[in-house]
Amino acid sequence: MRSEVNSKIDSLKEDIIKSTQELVKIRSVEEKGQEGKPFGEGVSDALEKALEIGRNLGLKTGNVDGYAGFIEIGCGKEMVGILCHLDVVPEGSGWTYPPYGAEIHNNKIYGRGTLDNKGPAVAALYAMKAVNDLGFDLNKRVRLILGTDEESGWEGLKYYLEKEEIPDSAFSPDAEYPVILGEKGILNIKIKSLFNNENNSGLVSIKGGNAPNMVPDYCEAVFDIVVNHDEIVSKLNEFKERTGFKLEVEKSGESLIIKSYGKSAHGSLPEDGHNAISQLMVFLSDMISTDDALGKFIKFYKERIGMEYYGESIGCHLRDDVSGPLTFNVGMVNINQNSGEIIVNIRYPVTLSRDKVLNGIKQIIDQTEFRLEEMEHMEPLYVPKNDPLVQKLMKVYREFTGDDRDPITIGGGTYARAVEKAVAFGPIFPGQPELAHQKDEYIDIDDLIKNAKIYANAIIELAT
Repeated sequence: MRSEVNSKIDSLKEDIIKSTQELVKIRSVEEKGQEGKPFGEGVSDALEKALEIGRNLGLKTGNVDGYAGFIEIGCGKEMVGILCHLDVVPEGSGWTYPPYGAEIHNNKIYGRGTLDNKGPAVAALYAMKAVNDLGFDLNKRVRLILGTDEESGWEGLKYYLEKEEIPDSAFSPDAEYPVILGEKGILNIKIKSLFNNENNSGLVSIKGGNAPNMVPDYCEAVFDIVVNHDEIVSKLNEFKERTGFKLEVEKSGESLIIKSYGKSAHGSLPEDGHNAISQLMVFLSDMISTDDALGKFIKFYKERIGMEYYGESIGCHLRDDVSGPLTFNVGMVNINQNSGEIIVNIRYPVTLSRDKVLNGIKQIIDQTEFRLEEMEHMEPLYVPKNDPLVQKLMKVYREFTGDDRDPITIGGGTYARAVEKAVAFGPIFPGQPELAHQKDEYIDIDDLIKNAKIYANAIIELAT
């Protein structure tokens, strides 16, 4: 590792912390677009702030019509890209510290986006600043590309790729170390049912979840007050004692509300969370015995999804030796007296196809009156282990950490899959918890600085 680079990063530590805090304080959750701000006010503010930081550091910047931005150093025909995003998933509930406070406690910056992906974006930006200031003779340009709706559709990056130059190679600091050479395919589906006003249970609505790619930590069912309160409480207590699940029931005006509490996690790692939607639906299946359309939909959920997260009962229990098992996460539910729908986030193995996944699920759905709709889809990513991009990044990682482990594959999806030759690289070190999309998300300041050093050395390795 180049000691002068590491020393330069150390000298920038306070600026790195300050810039991370400035970005985290902006609630950059996608909202309704407006002129010049296609993903809403907060996302636009975050993009402008990042570009402002880049300009103040003396680097070249560009705003691509509000859909994306870039910050660049170096010269040459070829380009190395660093792919980051500034949008965040909704904050959810139950935070110890304010989700947009960017407060520092025990050497950690807390807040939504600290890890996913504003902290790593700042680390990459200051890595570029260090390399630029030290005058390394780069024969390639290095461009930090800042996307704006990575969490909800990638339209910002797609717009950038249509309007701007595409990197010849790239890495995305939006996952974990060491190099991630494979990312599972991502498929969002919707399972729907129409009830035609058939509802004999007294159920008014079921709502839960903030995004498909989050394990939901809260869901609630609302009933007409005419429902037998004592009977529900008795069944709820028996269910809680038998399962250990956390549910509560309360009266609210003319309604009865059953509240389900789970544990949030990234949608690619449903086993790390506890799905509040699933546990509520399992309970309701035990409680609601009606054979109307609503009852059938809830019963289907229990029998074909339940508390499973590998698709065992719904026809997509698949895996490969490269990337492991498919994961199946119900991220959102919306049921009323007329219709019901669930939105599912699926991560499927890198050597398999979307059609194989969908065909298995369709065989199950086709036996019902429900409808299956395909939503967003992203193909898997796989770069061979002997590719020079992988080899150079692994060299930097091993020199910095002394860790000889091999490259890995993940279920998460990063911007790396948007470029022909790209991989994910950091920021989470082996053994550290995955906090993306969870309450109390944070980045350790020491790790923030380590990442900046690794990315600076990676830039030199790839661009000289």
